Amino acid sequence: MKRDFLHITDFTADEIHETFALAREVKARFKAREDYKPFKDHTMAMIFAKPSARTRISFETGFFRMGGHALYLGPSDISIGKREAVKDIARVVARYNDVIMARLFSHDHVLEMAQYSSVPVINGLTDYNHPCQIMADMFTILEHRGHFRDLKIAYVGDGNNIVHSWLRLAQRLPLHFVCACPPGYQPDSKTLAETRQAGLSEIEISHDPRTAVQGADIVYTDVWASMGQKEEAQQRKERFKGFQVNDELMAATGKESLFMHCLPAERGVETTDSVIESAASIVFDEAENRMHAQNAILLKICGKG
Repeated sequence: MKRDFLHITDFTADEIHETFALAREVKARFKAREDYKPFKDHTMAMIFAKPSARTRISFETGFFRMGGHALYLGPSDISIGKREAVKDIARVVARYNDVIMARLFSHDHVLEMAQYSSVPVINGLTDYNHPCQIMADMFTILEHRGHFRDLKIAYVGDGNNIVHSWLRLAQRLPLHFVCACPPGYQPDSKTLAETRQAGLSEIEISHDPRTAVQGADIVYTDVWASMGQKEEAQQRKERFKGFQVNDELMAATGKESLFMHCLPAERGVETTDSVIESAASIVFDEAENRMHAQNAILLKICGKG
């Protein structure tokens, strides 16, 4: 049967661990410059309603190095849901390609694309979630810690699509996750309720960053105003005062915590130069691992891993 990767919960806990093992294997093959071409003579259509540097580079480079050809379709190539119906685009693009990656604004659009596509669809980001990012994040944590035991992640900032993906992951792997955000910027209430109902992880919503990060193994942040919210940027800077991840907040963890950011970062806003450039920062390992984690996900859903 066709498999899609639209949410982390599309994989079981065992499949998530298998994907990390596969990512480690593929990464080693790349580093050794092995002739590894599981996608020889395959094509992947990359549909971008939301432009991105890391998503395009990581998918396109990774798929090419595995023997395939990735076709970039930007916002002006396909006006998803405007010039043509999503279900029509899905069916046409699937006739030409072996897999589709879509980075879209509307989550409903990626769901509809997967429903009508005859080939696997992978979610490169929507306004609701960003599953490939969090898979890369956890793979990076595994590389640095060697295990996931007793893992506390303190996310400081907006309860956005990154947080929703962390919550989805917490329905599959046990962890202690705290989202520290200003009042009114909490994550989706339905996703939060589902995660708590799963009963696997300890989930907290806090409005005090200093308390939230105490004992955290990972301190994570993201931009305060995502793409499509830039007109709110100044207002959000006012609302998010006190939520900057700086040296003082990192010290408040009380342990040698690691710092993560999905990038791009607004240095001097949600975090500081000193934190990004510190020994605690693993943001560039995290960025590199987008490619390796996504390669493993592609192999998994295409039945090659």
